[in-house]
This record gives sequence, structure tokens and C-alpha cells, in this order.
Amino acid sequence: MARPYMRTNAEAHLYMDQRPCDCGGLVVDRRCEVIREGDVLCSRYAGQCRACGATREMVFELAPTQRPVGGEVDFGGDDPSQLLDPGEWMAISVQHAKTEPATRRDLDIARAALEEVIKFVPPGADRVPVEAFWTERGRAVFDREPGRFRRVRMEAVLGVYRKLLAERAP
Repeated sequence: MARPYMRTNAEAHLYMDQRPCDCGGLVVDRRCEVIREGDVLCSRYAGQCRACGATREMVFELAPTQRPVGGEVDFGGDDPSQLLDPGEWMAISVQHAKTEPATRRDLDIARAALEEVIKFVPPGADRVPVEAFWTERGRAVFDREPGRFRRVRMEAVLGVYRKLLAERAP
């Protein structure tokens, strides 16, 4: 049975936050437990949709080794996400960067999400390839502004996020 693969808890929560209930509700009071399915360790998230009360459940395969939790937002290692495509990551980055008033955490999420987009740029390439977008939402984000997925542009924006974060250091 194929399960979605999560690199971190933060990535799994963000993925679930992007997947509404059939009623359209996005907020679910989740509980998490580590379970074993066959010889694979998994995280099982379950809870009720606040809008309609429907039970929601998702099971993710855990990474073989867990990343240490640090002070900065971190959605995964060096490999691109298997849960969210680059367009979804870009939408998350932009959404958090545009939050008014932006908190340091919003900016850190924007930074980390943009770093996730950059992971989809193949070595030696100058942009995220069209084939990397597998969701309708992600393709729509790309189609609206393909230039946003050029490495040089993403790195320039990332530099601004990092500068703003340094200025707001705790």
C-alpha cells in the first residue's frame, strides 16, 4: 500500500492544512500517534473537522531518521518534497510573506517554503521544470507567473527574507 512520505512533522501538518475536508473546512483538531504498518513506521494523524465534525485521518510513512528540531522552520532535508509540489510551496511562501502584520514566524515559514521550491531545480538548471508540478493548484501557481520559478529570482527573494529575519532576530 502506497503511503505519502513525510520528511518532518512540520511538512505533514502543512500538507494536511492544504487539503480541505469534503465540506471545505480546513481546521482539524488532530491527534498523532506512531504506528507500524508491516515493517514500516508511520505517523497517523486523526481528528474531527471543526466545520462539519467529519472524522479525518491521514497516515504518512516516516523518514528512516528524524531531523533534529531547531529554532528555524524546517520542512525537510536536501531532497524535494513528495507531499507538496513546487507551486504549492510557492503559494505557501507568498501567503506567509504577505501576512500583515508579518511576524518573524510568518517570514521564517516564507523562507523555508521558498527553500523547498528551490530543491526542485535540478543541478545545473536555471528553473523548476514544468514536469515537477503534479497538482492542479501547483500548476495554476506556475501558469500565473512562470518567471517566479527561476533560480536567480528565487535566490534574490530568499536573500531578502533572510535579511529581514536577521533584522528581526530575537
